[in-house]
Amino acid sequence: MSEVRYNVISGDWVVIATERAKRPEDFTHVKQKEELPAFNPACPFCPGCEDKTPPETFRLADAEGRWTVRSIPNKFSAFSPEGDVVKYKVGSRQFISGVGLHEVIVETPQHNMTTALLPRDHVEQILQMYKNRLIAFYEDPRVEHVIIFKNHGEGAGTSLEHPHSQIVGTPVFPGQVMGRLEEAIRNYYYVNFGECVYCLCLSNELSDKVRIVGENKSFVAFIPYAALSPFHLWIFPRRHVSCFGSITDEEISDLAAILKEMLLRLYIGLDNPDYNYMVRSLSPKEANSKYFHWYIALVPRVSQAAGFELGTGMFINTALPEASAQFLRDVKI
Repeated sequence: MSEVRYNVISGDWVVIATERAKRPEDFTHVKQKEELPAFNPACPFCPGCEDKTPPETFRLADAEGRWTVRSIPNKFSAFSPEGDVVKYKVGSRQFISGVGLHEVIVETPQHNMTTALLPRDHVEQILQMYKNRLIAFYEDPRVEHVIIFKNHGEGAGTSLEHPHSQIVGTPVFPGQVMGRLEEAIRNYYYVNFGECVYCLCLSNELSDKVRIVGENKSFVAFIPYAALSPFHLWIFPRRHVSCFGSITDEEISDLAAILKEMLLRLYIGLDNPDYNYMVRSLSPKEANSKYFHWYIALVPRVSQAAGFELGTGMFINTALPEASAQFLRDVKI
């Protein structure tokens, strides 16, 4: 019989369709592999093609002065970096000017590289860039919320093969984020009587153990009890803090290790699936919030929403979270 589990973080009900459940290995989609070159002269993100992009805002470099990670304004930005935020209301119609920030973080000079195969110290540099740009974005008073995300693969929405992430500063507080924040506040004050629901969730997962995929001194990676989709992973910091910008250098090293490990387990176990990951965080001024806890959501795109999900807002997960976690733990890396 199927189970309907409640996701205390997102506030969603999830159908764990045990009667339709697939074996974890059945989610592997063998793709036609195309050998990519280490350098593509037509790619605007490759070294030597810097004139094809807007001037960079920040870069990290090696001992020889060659860039290793660079952040550049998105040439096709979702928001305009110029102007003021102006709000309009005509009857029930509300809108504001589309002012905000949007940058692309080029993760490596190598065109054919993937994050799972990068050295850990290079993943650390990518995370350092995330921290730098998030803090810088929040210094702009027009920005209400900042989201860092990575799209890997065509099925995840990427349009350029060269490894990259994106960071966007929006002039509004997104509805999905507001919903999760309201859920966290409701749990903190009315359900858990002053205990952060994220900390409680982490404590429960560490106690149950069966959905843990990996952990180290600073972070725990697990498939949540009510995972919204197959192999949906969360990476939680053990330390309660609400803003990713508060991460320490030691924590960045530990996060690089566990993020690389999770991506490598997916790369080997599911044959390099398309995926998205998002850094869910509040702003630096809200870093000491008692009820929110920043984290990374890593979502392999091995299934897709259909009419039921769109019509109800509920999710159907055809993979048992406990079995998915066991499968990933067993992957030899």
